[in-house]
Amino acid sequence: MEYVSALLPPVVMAVAFTALIVTIIKSQGGANKAKEDAAVDAAMARAESAGQEPTAHGA
Repeated sequence: MEYVSALLPPVVMAVAFTALIVTIIKSQGGANKAKEDAAVDAAMARAESAGQEPTAHGA
């Protein structure tokens, strides 16, 4: 009976990890993909425009 108590935590963790991976994979793409891509594109555009502004120091 000790083997059951010894094996239970790793089995529970393996099942939880598998469920996490399946959830991550299922959430990729789908209906929210365009919204997520648009948010990333907007953030990248803001970062690029902020990086191209002239600075007072240097040159």
